[in-house]
Amino acid sequence: MGLLMYASYAAGFDAWDNPALVAVTAFIGLALPSYSRWSNRIEQKANHAFALVTVGRLARFAPQFLFNLAAFLIIQWGGVFGPGDLGGVGGILGAAALTTAASQGAQYIAIALFNRNIGDINRNVLLALSLNIVVTALALMGLEGVREVFIVGGIALALFVFGGGLLSDLRGRFYPRRGIAVFFGTFNPFHKTHLALVRRALAERGVERVIIHPTLVPKGHRRALDRGEIVVDRIENGMQVYEKTERADPYVDYFPTGRRFFAPETRAHLMRLAIEEAGLADKVEIAFWPEIYDRHGFHGVLREVRRRYPGRPVHGLHGSDTGGMMVRAILDECGWIYPMAILRRDNVSATAIRAGAQGMTPASITAALAQLQSGTTNITVNERKFRNEQGVLLPA
Repeated sequence: MGLLMYASYAAGFDAWDNPALVAVTAFIGLALPSYSRWSNRIEQKANHAFALVTVGRLARFAPQFLFNLAAFLIIQWGGVFGPGDLGGVGGILGAAALTTAASQGAQYIAIALFNRNIGDINRNVLLALSLNIVVTALALMGLEGVREVFIVGGIALALFVFGGGLLSDLRGRFYPRRGIAVFFGTFNPFHKTHLALVRRALAERGVERVIIHPTLVPKGHRRALDRGEIVVDRIENGMQVYEKTERADPYVDYFPTGRRFFAPETRAHLMRLAIEEAGLADKVEIAFWPEIYDRHGFHGVLREVRRRYPGRPVHGLHGSDTGGMMVRAILDECGWIYPMAILRRDNVSATAIRAGAQGMTPASITAALAQLQSGTTNITVNERKFRNEQGVLLPA
């Protein structure tokens, strides 16, 4: 990325030996991976605090805008830009705002394509950012037609990012009290906060049914497994433990929601136990559609829900944690979904449960996990019998 930016501006402004350009692009090349992770954390913290897409995107936009503004100011101070080079795009402030909006919008499109099984998430984002660098450089050169594309594209992507986020947030405030609710996530494992959100959907949204579908093997994991970048290293306390291999990319976060997973079949059985225990079996369906999920992910699961319940409004349940907001992004990609977010303030954590915390899961799941993690072969919970095959719960 640093080399591409250097080549684009050096060629466009005949500044191959300009020390300011060399310094800025070298810094970007070295700091971009850390800066990207930092930007992600800022957005995640804003999401966690407010569960509002608009706030999270503004929190990401602000530091990226300041970063781009500083880079352009240094390049201008170094004499790369001529007196009239930035006038047609609103000066330094306009150039920084437009390239930031275009960058953010292009990244969201790149991730949305990956969510629909098009490309690889990291390569998609890299391509989007590279294209933005080249278009920005050409626009600032004043190349005929490109400057207009840059301006219109930047404004359009800003409307896409912030307009789409605002509409999503408004749907979370103004919604019909009927329809079907979907609840997607890893549920690794299902805990009391998940159950509370199901109860709230039934009470507050008046839905006729809640459909819960767990992530099977996360898409990012499946591709990394296929490429040999990660492996299921061992079974530990009933969980599959993922580890990176020597082929892993050091700049990729392969485990944004953790590296320890109960098997998909196990998580589905645990959820059924909890729903039955709560007396909600007539209102809640634990969907386990591997043939749909493996081919089309949660987009396919949503299509199937709409096929089974035509004409009903669809509500999407999620938390404000990282995994929950990743689900929110997928819901927003799928059309007119009414999000129902819960701010995570109760300190109930699947990560803590996997580490051994007690009191966070319904009693049936607590009983099942105790037997599973002790290595018991034949497991009984509420008169339901299972056999434990290497951490996979199967009906006995």
